[in-house]
Amino acid sequence: QAGALILGKTVTTELAFMHPSGTRNPHDTGHTPGGSSSGSAAAVADQMVPLAIGTQTAGSVIRPASFCGVTGFKPTFGAIPRRGILAQGRGSAANSAVCYCLDITAVDPVRMGLLFERFLSVERAEPPDIDLDIEHDRREEIIQHVYQKYGRKHAAMVANFIRYRARSAVREVGKVLGIPEVTVDRLARLASPYGGFEDQVLIDAGLDPTQPVNRSLIQLTREIQDVPRHLSIHPGGFLLGHEPVHDLVPIENASMEGRTVIQWDKEDIEDLNLFKVDLLGLGALNVLHRCFDLVREARGVELDLATIPPQDEPTFEMIRAGDTMGTFQIESRAQMAMLPRMKPRNYYDLVIEISIVRPGPISGGMVHPYLRRRQGLEEVSYPHPSLEPVLKRTLGIPIFQEQVMRLAVVAADYTPGEADQLRRDMAAWRQSGRIDRHRDRLISRMVRKGIAREFAEQVFQQILGFGEYGFPESHAASFALIAYATAWLKRHEPEAFLCGLLNAQPMGFYSPSTLISDSKRHGVVLRPIDVRASDWDCTLEPMGARAGAGATTPLAVRMGLRYIKGLHRAQADRLLEARAQACFSSVQDLAARARLDEGMTARLAQAGALAGFAEHRRDALWQSLAVEAPRDARSGQLALDGAEMPARFEGLDPFEQVEWDHLSSSHSCRGHPLSSMRAELQAQGLPDAVQLRQLEHGSEAHYAGLVICRQRPGTAGGVVFMTLEDETGLV
Repeated sequence: QAGALILGKTVTTELAFMHPSGTRNPHDTGHTPGGSSSGSAAAVADQMVPLAIGTQTAGSVIRPASFCGVTGFKPTFGAIPRRGILAQGRGSAANSAVCYCLDITAVDPVRMGLLFERFLSVERAEPPDIDLDIEHDRREEIIQHVYQKYGRKHAAMVANFIRYRARSAVREVGKVLGIPEVTVDRLARLASPYGGFEDQVLIDAGLDPTQPVNRSLIQLTREIQDVPRHLSIHPGGFLLGHEPVHDLVPIENASMEGRTVIQWDKEDIEDLNLFKVDLLGLGALNVLHRCFDLVREARGVELDLATIPPQDEPTFEMIRAGDTMGTFQIESRAQMAMLPRMKPRNYYDLVIEISIVRPGPISGGMVHPYLRRRQGLEEVSYPHPSLEPVLKRTLGIPIFQEQVMRLAVVAADYTPGEADQLRRDMAAWRQSGRIDRHRDRLISRMVRKGIAREFAEQVFQQILGFGEYGFPESHAASFALIAYATAWLKRHEPEAFLCGLLNAQPMGFYSPSTLISDSKRHGVVLRPIDVRASDWDCTLEPMGARAGAGATTPLAVRMGLRYIKGLHRAQADRLLEARAQACFSSVQDLAARARLDEGMTARLAQAGALAGFAEHRRDALWQSLAVEAPRDARSGQLALDGAEMPARFEGLDPFEQVEWDHLSSSHSCRGHPLSSMRAELQAQGLPDAVQLRQLEHGSEAHYAGLVICRQRPGTAGGVVFMTLEDETGLV
């Protein structure tokens, strides 16, 4: 592929860029070969067929070439330097067969039937927007590579405007008006983070909204809402230019050393047709990379996204049961509740699953009709025969952003470029109201074609939902690959999956404690933190010899030192270095050789990490108090002669062990906080999670559990959804 000719350019294995003017990047060392662009693309198509890419996909490579002469844009496609970093392209890149053939994205746009105009269109005459998801803890390496490759004169990060919301606005205005800080704080806490600032907030705070100062507070707070407050840096947006960026846009030094940031946001960059590439950190890729490494080290098996079995029935059986905690995109409580109803059986079902639990389909009232049709409770029908090719795969219900664009083309006679402008206006409708200009055009044209006005209104409501948060099919297709990979690992390599998740924290919906409890319910063996065995990260340990020929060695997860509260990496490194030289013989030996003070050894004792040196944690804690004795003697204090009488302490009961675990490391391998209380809870008639799920649907019940997650989605009308947990599962 490195020598393949695409769009009249030589493909390189590093990130290259072109300004929309078509001028070649002076840093690009590639040459322009002879021959026409379309001829080069056809040659590439011929080369790709033997590579099992497929005749249809390879042939579609020719299509982007035809856009070069029309748009004046001759892009060079390439991939980021891998450097052992897991990355995946998404967004509009997934709509390009060229990006697929270059391994920028793993989604075949021809097989998926994705809309090419979302990648390039004649009307836009601008470069495509390519998003690259990168392991989140290694994204900075790629960012610095871009600066080193192109120089800070030609590369800068895009800004992000942080705007006033109700709570920040009331704090700012209240301070200016001289309102007491305690009162302002109470108002800010009562104000909704999702809406405006209403008179009721003052009434709830015990204030009179008719007072002049309070009227001014309400008026000024409303006026400055959504006004930019300060600049931040976009999570990964890069402006790349063949001219120095300071000649194109205003720039400034970022607070982080070695970064340049422009003073415009991504909407400004798009309006000016400047070339932007997004380098985004994704925690799930970090988890996958760690899991692949752990499986290779423990079992000698090489895994990657390409070698994971694509249609594994046990994996889909687990997904259909909603047993997806820790997986990517399908682990929220809303997704867990949808999975048993949706019953995904293949990859494309996952694409729909990821997209359907979103404000777009929910606002448009598309979720329940789709489920009824999927379950055979409602006939599959189409508002107009011309819409069947657009809606067939989703049973006549529009779910994806691309489908809305296609509907505009087929049913409302939009050009592909106008449809892409509709997509842009979806994203900007809150700021500019540009989406309103599409309403009459869409609805009136659809009605003239014989499509019911009710359906046309539903489509427009879905468009408004997409403006809030919509999922394009290409986006969901990329995410579904990662979601399936994480689910496969959870099903077939649960120890490595948990270990990778714990080492990639913080990320996801759930805390390490909840992830550990879920893994234990799935039979994963966990071993607590121990200074004699634990590394900084969590690790896999063999549990014994193989049971027979072809059997795999059972593995256990050893918790890492990283979970000790207050233990810094430098302290842990000293501990590990001292242990590598010789095993520790006592608490005092550990403290002396690892240079740990009394406070740190006490933390280790409270967490149970010194279990090898004492019978109980209280004994280890007592021993840690002697760590400072030699220093006291050297400081001039008199040392007492004679042997000290050994102290005897009562051991911790099961509840205290779990309590000490959570206080010192925010998790427990020894049990759940409610386990020791179960008898008392049952005596009060309170069921556990398993018993609760066995009750008749619609029956009233009382339940006691730990609140582990609170969600307040914008489409829920202010309702807060809470997830509760006990030792048997979630409610």
